[in-house]
Amino acid sequence: MEIKIFKNYRTAMVGSGLGGMISASILSKEGYKVCLLEKHHQLGGSIQNFRRDGVVFDTGAHYIGGMDEGQNLYQYFKYLDLTDKLNLRKMDSKGFDQVSFGDNGKTYKYAFGYERFKETLLTHFPDEEKALARYIGNLVEISNAFPLYKLKNNSQSILESEYYKISTVSFLDQLTKNERLKNVLAGTNLLYAGEGNKTPVYIHSLINNSYIESAYRLVDGSSQIAEHLAESIIGNGGTILKQAEVEKFIFKDKSIEYVQLTNGEKVFADKFISNIHPSRTFEMIDKEKMRKVYRERINNLANTISVFTLYITLKKNSFKYLNHNIYYYKNNNVWTASTYDPNNWPESYMLLTQCTSGSGEYAEGITVMAYMTYDEVKKWANTTIGQRGAEYEDFKEQKADMLLDFVEEKFPNIRQHIHKVYSSTPLTYQDYTATKEGSLYGVMHDSNDPLKSLILPKTKIPNLFLTGQNISLHGVLGVTIGAVLTCSEILGPNYLLSKIREAQ
Repeated sequence: MEIKIFKNYRTAMVGSGLGGMISASILSKEGYKVCLLEKHHQLGGSIQNFRRDGVVFDTGAHYIGGMDEGQNLYQYFKYLDLTDKLNLRKMDSKGFDQVSFGDNGKTYKYAFGYERFKETLLTHFPDEEKALARYIGNLVEISNAFPLYKLKNNSQSILESEYYKISTVSFLDQLTKNERLKNVLAGTNLLYAGEGNKTPVYIHSLINNSYIESAYRLVDGSSQIAEHLAESIIGNGGTILKQAEVEKFIFKDKSIEYVQLTNGEKVFADKFISNIHPSRTFEMIDKEKMRKVYRERINNLANTISVFTLYITLKKNSFKYLNHNIYYYKNNNVWTASTYDPNNWPESYMLLTQCTSGSGEYAEGITVMAYMTYDEVKKWANTTIGQRGAEYEDFKEQKADMLLDFVEEKFPNIRQHIHKVYSSTPLTYQDYTATKEGSLYGVMHDSNDPLKSLILPKTKIPNLFLTGQNISLHGVLGVTIGAVLTCSEILGPNYLLSKIREAQ
């Protein structure tokens, strides 16, 4: 069997998650000959889709923000030739996210636009106008403090901002003494797997600001982003290799010369960008090629928690389509990732109806996500999908029933609308997205020690760069900004940002 050797690439990307695909799209658009390597047969990582009983489900990207004209993700996607190609549905302007608690039965709505956002919450908290005004003012101030979030040149050190050192809980404590209001404002923390006393306030703020500006669902799934990016990469002369799993970076002197694939093939390039978790990247590099202290710091970083997910297909014309997301808590505590106790599971969930071309008045499917640690499934770590045995299947069935019981507190008799229930665990998420231990958002950023969890796109290896959700911020917007940061190390920040701002 002849071993193929791929040469003459200026840049090779390892992993076709959103960060890798956007990096490949940017560089190919700017004239670089690129090669994108993906170990699976499907591109996209967390923006993959799959079907159950004909219903499209998302792996990770359930909705996106900042997509109205003039907003940040809109302009980034305009440069990437995505804005006019995506099939989007705008969410409920009066309450795109809705937070509920089992101990009082009320529903608190997040509305579009800061004035409407404030007025909507004032109906529940009439004495908290000053606190809500301060909250809004602080979110705007924090958003303005991060240049790439506002498409401005980034001249300051990433750690100069005080917002890396303030936890979300301490930030909210400074606003009000009203515990319910604080929990409502933090009620969507599954978007960042928040641990209140650790998660820096900038993560909470940038994510919430983005959705308050505008929120959209991707009709028939987020994989349309990957499909359009792939078309762009190939159209610009790039190469995409699927089922091309990298097993090792091979060096010549102090730089990487090529990557060795598991099938023996070699891909040579001048520069390499890894979109997979930094610790997994470094596992493919000989120890003597990296400083021990740097490798150990990355390997020892804590990662965000994972999830157990239900993918529910529905009986036809049975359950109304919800043009909003539900965040539901057992009681007046939203920081359930940091207080996780398997004996009290589940304590919270996020529920949404699938946005498909067939979902008009009625939904075709429902997704329900509840936090779950990797430790709960660690005993099956050395198994593969479909081969994990009866005990694992019993575990999933038991957990599915427990989560459905909890969902019925908010949606009584939901079981009568169900056609079939499918489920996934942290192991499933790890297998399909290559995130470490099925972590939702990669490395946990800690306001108590921000420097420790800082991962820059440029490494100590001259021609190796990192991208993905561990750089800058996670989510579709965060990963897009991270890819711009990475590509700016190659193209120059002022040049690239100018091109993005000027895109029509």
